Amino acid sequence: MQPSDPRVADLVQSGKIRVALFLPQYVNDPASGALRGIGTGVIAIEIAWALAARLGIEASLLALPTPTKAAEALKHGGCDVAFLGIEPSRAAEVDFTSPLFEFDYTYLVPAGSTIRSSADAERPGVRVAIVSSHASALALRRRASQAGLIGSELPDAAFALLAAGQADAFALPREQLLDYSAKLPGSRVLDDSYGINRVAIAVQKGRSGWRAFFSEFIEAAKASGLIEQIIARGALRGFQVAAPETAN
Repeated sequence: MQPSDPRVADLVQSGKIRVALFLPQYVNDPASGALRGIGTGVIAIEIAWALAARLGIEASLLALPTPTKAAEALKHGGCDVAFLGIEPSRAAEVDFTSPLFEFDYTYLVPAGSTIRSSADAERPGVRVAIVSSHASALALRRRASQAGLIGSELPDAAFALLAAGQADAFALPREQLLDYSAKLPGSRVLDDSYGINRVAIAVQKGRSGWRAFFSEFIEAAKASGLIEQIIARGALRGFQVAAPETAN
């Protein structure tokens, strides 16, 4: 990349790209306190480093609690980019690049549950724990589900509802649910899914130059095999490279 590229000249001039991460995309390393990526965060961090190297600047990771806080930071200039699922409700608040990767949403159910499919989980009387501002919850709200949705702001709080018997199922991306399942003996992650999350880089509205440059970077990263390699190194279950197209 030529530093004089006018689309990102202001970002290069700032000397760093500020990348917002939110739960469950990261954990704090207990020894060093550094942020360590989980699921989407694994890819986000590696892409952030690669993008910063391409621009010749530093990458700064910002730890936020929820997707809503990340979107707010973008809107008000508190960060430069975030890795978010492409959702219609979010498109009114931020702009998206072309998608990098995708994964599915499903349910975790406790031992002895009679729920065997997504259709079972979406019947009247079923209590489903969700992470309110996560794309998995936004997708579930758009479905014709008749289940009762119990919202929590953080994934651990939603899981606690399931573990305590206060919810019959827990909706989230498959990768995270597989990890939570290991913490609840006898629990199962359903085989089918109720939606797909296509993740892109989100930028502040009006940053058309950034959006175009980042989309070109993403398509090159997909074509080179970089995204596929990151998924393989991170052993990210259920993740795959998004088809080469421009996000709406």
